[in-house]
Amino acid sequence: MNTQEKQQIARLDLAVFTKIAQALNDFCNRKGNQNKAANSLKGVSGATITQVLKGNWDSIADKMWRLIKAQIFAKEDWVCVETAAYQTLTALISDAQEHSQVYAIIAPAGSGKTKTMQLYEKENPNAYMVQCNEFWNKKAFMGELLAAMGRDSSGLTVNEMVNEAVRVLKSTENPVILLDEFDKVNDQVLYFFITLYNLLEEHCGIVMCATDFLEKRIKRGLKLNKKGYKEIYSRIGRNFIEVNAITQADCIQICTANGITTKTDIKAVWADCEGDLRRVKRKIHALKLAHLEASND
Repeated sequence: MNTQEKQQIARLDLAVFTKIAQALNDFCNRKGNQNKAANSLKGVSGATITQVLKGNWDSIADKMWRLIKAQIFAKEDWVCVETAAYQTLTALISDAQEHSQVYAIIAPAGSGKTKTMQLYEKENPNAYMVQCNEFWNKKAFMGELLAAMGRDSSGLTVNEMVNEAVRVLKSTENPVILLDEFDKVNDQVLYFFITLYNLLEEHCGIVMCATDFLEKRIKRGLKLNKKGYKEIYSRIGRNFIEVNAITQADCIQICTANGITTKTDIKAVWADCEGDLRRVKRKIHALKLAHLEASND
């Protein structure tokens, strides 16, 4: 590699590092400060954030740059589109945040609910997203919630975690908790929702989002008169709000925004996708590869 090539690579690296540093600074501002940002990022210390923002980049490994980038940037090769489901879900979250409402939203797998919540959290202050897992207990759940809020939960008991979360949320302007894939949590965490609701009523919006399995689970629990299920159903207003899968119009917009523009290709994507955004994305990727291979022949 000659000197000119090395200089070109150095300029490219500098441009990438500058872009990441600017995005990290914006992330810190949204979270409130550098410590809160560090608590929200996995594997990134407050000291590292300080060095990035000060421009002391020589000591930061490429692996760390990639780790930071992966957590604060969306993939650059995919353009997100405001589908009908995105618009509906965003409006509901916004209403919950502004008026401290609690909503249970059900949507099919592949409707874009997770990405919508991620974008909302990224673009709106005081929105805290938790992507739930079935193996969590109450402590794991509260740890993730505090991390989303930029708080360090190490060494705290469950009771102390709850008190810290409630203290912060009650002193925050229009906070909203976004619980993604809430159908996955076990009953221990599901009952814990009642506690959070009782402590945060009229102080914090809560939006739980899941597939229709959550509705079936709650209604089955009601029929069996299971502990806590009536209380949960009451606190979500005895109502599950349904958000639909993507439409054909959504599919056309997504294809066009991501470089698939011919009627034949768009029809192929729609015929294959079954209303699932993941299948849309996969089919678009396959078509792009096919076009690339054809152009190289």
